[in-house]
Amino acid sequence: MSWEENIRQVDPYIPGEQPKNTGVIKLNTNENPYPPAPGVERLLAEFDEASLRLYPDPDSEELTKILAEYYGILPTQVFVGVGSDDVLAMAFLTFFNSNRPILFPDITYSFYDVWADLYRIPYKACSLDEEFRLRAADYKQENGGIVFPNPNAPTGVFEPVELVEEILKANPGVVVIVDEAYIDFGGTSCLPLLSKYENLLVVQTFSKSRSMAGMRIGFAMGNEKLIGYLKNVKFSFNSYTMNRTSQVLGVEAVKDDAYFKACNANIIETREWMKGKLRQLGFTFPDSKANFIFAAHESIPGKVLFEELKSRSIFVRHWERPRIADYLRITIGTKEQMDKLLLALREIVAAHQ
Repeated sequence: MSWEENIRQVDPYIPGEQPKNTGVIKLNTNENPYPPAPGVERLLAEFDEASLRLYPDPDSEELTKILAEYYGILPTQVFVGVGSDDVLAMAFLTFFNSNRPILFPDITYSFYDVWADLYRIPYKACSLDEEFRLRAADYKQENGGIVFPNPNAPTGVFEPVELVEEILKANPGVVVIVDEAYIDFGGTSCLPLLSKYENLLVVQTFSKSRSMAGMRIGFAMGNEKLIGYLKNVKFSFNSYTMNRTSQVLGVEAVKDDAYFKACNANIIETREWMKGKLRQLGFTFPDSKANFIFAAHESIPGKVLFEELKSRSIFVRHWERPRIADYLRITIGTKEQMDKLLLALREIVAAHQ
């Protein structure tokens, strides 16, 4: 018998490339091009040695409290974790424990099937339609739980709250997780549905719209009972998951709502401008409500575009997967970054004509 027979083996999630060299245009991991709120930088300079020497608050009480105030719910309805990946992984472990398959889209955040494999959760991927939209009927079959992003990743397609509620109504016996990592870029949160559906869990993050991917702050909002179950699992796994720095700076980021909304408005404006420029170059794409555009060219393969952009030190995201191999996911950067991207795309398109 080999010791390897008892190893839990999974195919891991592959994140977007993090280039080590400077001077690149990095549009491949949906990071926010603008700095965090000014107060975050100011507070960071004030940290003393105790911030590193002492354990953080295991309940992240101050961060939980300000998030509850901001979203108009109770602190007992908020769960915080080390990025939304940590929150979602905890939710998978906590809520998806039946022998029935959980359901999620076939084109979606590629961590979902990794967690399912890791935790030995059966799953079924439901095909998006020709326009990359969810089919509500697919989520009315027997299942052990449901999870999907809204807006979806990597497509950027936003589904109306009415469709989310249709899925919730059809599934009162399982937990439905709506992953709203990109909701602040033009979608409408399904958060008001919490008062009607005790099986709804809404997950959001500071990584995208609050410019704090490096701080790793994610949170879930739901029924008090659901949040209680999540906390029980967290405290059975690791009590001190979020560091003191993230907790304090997260509070400061939520306080500056004007800055938060202004940065998001800039990204939305640049995204809509970019859509028009890409159409002129022969690209097609679903109507994104995220901080990225999922675009394919009418005649140039996605792999070719990806490699040629990379050779020019411009990084975007590409997957060699059925249905989406010709698409690039392009993060919305600053106007200057997008101008440089467009210049490179014009050169590539002209060379292939």
